[in-house]
Amino acid sequence: MPSAARTIVIGRSPGDVFAFFANPANDQTWRPHVKEIAAEGPPGAGARIHQVVEGPMGRGIGADIEVTAYDPPTRYAFQVVAGPARPRGEFRFIETATGTEVHFSLAAELGGIKRLLLSGPVQSSMDGEMRALETAKGLLEAG
Repeated sequence: MPSAARTIVIGRSPGDVFAFFANPANDQTWRPHVKEIAAEGPPGAGARIHQVVEGPMGRGIGADIEVTAYDPPTRYAFQVVAGPARPRGEFRFIETATGTEVHFSLAAELGGIKRLLLSGPVQSSMDGEMRALETAKGLLEAG
């Protein structure tokens, strides 16, 4: 099962960090493979987010999201509900003396032929999401 997790500390308050990660309008600033993204209503658990990510040979793949937890400023979670791989993800935010500890995790259950064909590319994509946290950290700390 492809999965990835990473923890970083960002020198901003939990409220600021939660607001950044829970706002889909920010995703294209730190997630380079996102081709388009837009919330389909107000934020909160049950909200849908339309997303297209870059797939093989640059082609767009629909990867719409449903928000499964929206608990400012401590937790934001989601489930991908469209596309060939449908990972679930979670952000947890903990106040520290120097800012906010961000724990980000992703996991996808792939069965049958999908496990054989998609495990490598899905794992690679998840690893890229973890690396992209550095970009988010830089943006938040610069702002």
